[in-house]
Amino acid sequence: MSIDSSSRIDPSATIAKGVTIGPWCIIGPHVTIGAGTVVESHVVIRSHTRIGENNRFFQFSSIGEDPSDKKFEGEEVWLEIGDRNVFREGVTLHRGTAVGGGVTRIGSDNLLMPYVHIAHDCIVGDNTVFANNAGISGHVEVADWAILGGYAGVNQFIKIGAHAMIGGVTHINQDVPAYMLVSGQPAAVRSINSVGLERRGFSADAIKHLRTAFKILYKRGLTLSDAVEQLRALAETCPEVLLLIASVESATKGIQR
Repeated sequence: MSIDSSSRIDPSATIAKGVTIGPWCIIGPHVTIGAGTVVESHVVIRSHTRIGENNRFFQFSSIGEDPSDKKFEGEEVWLEIGDRNVFREGVTLHRGTAVGGGVTRIGSDNLLMPYVHIAHDCIVGDNTVFANNAGISGHVEVADWAILGGYAGVNQFIKIGAHAMIGGVTHINQDVPAYMLVSGQPAAVRSINSVGLERRGFSADAIKHLRTAFKILYKRGLTLSDAVEQLRALAETCPEVLLLIASVESATKGIQR
């Protein structure tokens, strides 16, 4: 363990072996930091935050701050962070609210580039990428392998499906199904995220079938219920389509079409 003498650590904080805390950091009450984590200079970890192993927090990040919600009245709420995440300069992560379940949760192996904001009660999965200045409002869910481009913004209570990609400077106000690429002003679904799927090892056949799924959902003028029925038939050949169906059926704000 290495803690710079200029940093301030609350007596109730739990710091594992192998943690490095650089100069001028503040680690507040009820904070747990897992082994191998590096906290660079001028980082504030406010309170009630559980951090896993081998994370890295760059300078001027604000982690576990009070939620920006008028309903918050100082109740005990948490931020939970998994393993091997990278939080670049100026990232802000807020704790949950009692109304929203009491926790903001971030998984593992995520990259949050400079000045990303994760608001209260959000759930972020694993292996996501948030480019510079992307921000998600309260109660947003971002599934595994999703990518948000620079300056992308997501309204409250929205769900971003697994393997989806949100283009830069795109405003999302409806749920985004799995695999879809959304961009523009106003936002529109353009295609499947084929480049991302290729990079993640999806087979050529799977990508071909997901292109067909995209056409069923977006190009044939079907009602949503009729499109889902055709997707179910396609899923018998391509099980990857099941994830798309699940994201469509779990949508609560209507899907981006």
